[in-house]
Amino acid sequence: MPKAIAVFGSTGSIGTQALSVAAFHKDRIKVAAIAANRNTELVIKQIDEFRPEYVGMYDAAAAKEIAALRPQVKVVAGDEVNSLAALPEVDTVVNGVSGFYGLFPLLSALRAGKTVALANKESIVCGHRIVEETIEKYGGTILPVDSEQSALFQCLAAGRREDVKTLILTASGGMFRELTREQLDAVTPEMALRHPTWSMGRKITVDSSSMFNKGLELMEAGWLFGFGPDDVRIYIHPQSVVHSMVEYADGSVIAQLAKPDMRLAIQYAITYPERIPSQLDAASPAALSGLTFFEPDGEKFPAIPLAYEAFRDGESLPIAYNSANEVAVDSFLAGKLRFTAIADCVQYAMRRISCGRISSVSDILALDSEARALAAEFLTAR
Repeated sequence: MPKAIAVFGSTGSIGTQALSVAAFHKDRIKVAAIAANRNTELVIKQIDEFRPEYVGMYDAAAAKEIAALRPQVKVVAGDEVNSLAALPEVDTVVNGVSGFYGLFPLLSALRAGKTVALANKESIVCGHRIVEETIEKYGGTILPVDSEQSALFQCLAAGRREDVKTLILTASGGMFRELTREQLDAVTPEMALRHPTWSMGRKITVDSSSMFNKGLELMEAGWLFGFGPDDVRIYIHPQSVVHSMVEYADGSVIAQLAKPDMRLAIQYAITYPERIPSQLDAASPAALSGLTFFEPDGEKFPAIPLAYEAFRDGESLPIAYNSANEVAVDSFLAGKLRFTAIADCVQYAMRRISCGRISSVSDILALDSEARALAAEFLTAR
């Protein structure tokens, strides 16, 4: 029987690539549900191609339009969309929702004991404690879709956890890795949105150039796989062929290599534990001769040291890191904030946010609101 999937964020970068994988494997993957925000034009095309039984639109007006145009589909709107992640007929939920609010379909799926192909790192960064408690109580499973986390997952299969010495995350470094601090001040949104190797959404593309994406992945890797800040390292790897590595106690380093295309990690998460043919060719050995690695510059890219600080705290600071960054990136893309001031805004929120242990989703929501208010305060004061 085909594996039934629900794709959250179906009109975004991860969602469209997940549907591309489903189209390539129509005999193995059935699209049971899709969920998006308000892109009705693309959702209509996806309905006609994949024939899902359920469609969720977070925007109520968009849901009403879809229901009128495609009456044969069961359409839900608003917060009810997250319930599609718990549908009995769904085997795997692909969570490609962008930003903090990806936490809610993740929790809905895990409470139903589902397998989640997770591309939303913010949900782990902000809600790792609640996510861990939910998995312990209900038995759901997370399979990572981010290329770096998928690579770590695969490399960790090579040995015992107790024999792991270091997790090694790689980062392309974006377009600006060789610029001076003064040159970084002059970076425009148009410049930041031209990533050299990956095709991604606007926010994550900016985060890749500022290294905030890698800071989020640092924390995500630690909490997904059960390692602390001293056990995870980051290296700049401009070629984006080695997606991550694991160093073992005996000195062996296991690496996962592939072309920089998210469809491979998405397919692996959906079809796990099988490995089946994909749309991609293998990375040519001839292309491996020019691979380079070097440590990131924490002074030019303070997102990395700030991420280690947030990781060590593990409570309110990761939420401040993520939520203030979302506000700052929006301001940068609107032309209202310098590229280098994104980190200044995040640091401002981290220094001022309330401290305390997180014990509920309400705590996360309150801290998220506080972090966004602090970021707005920073922007207003400039």
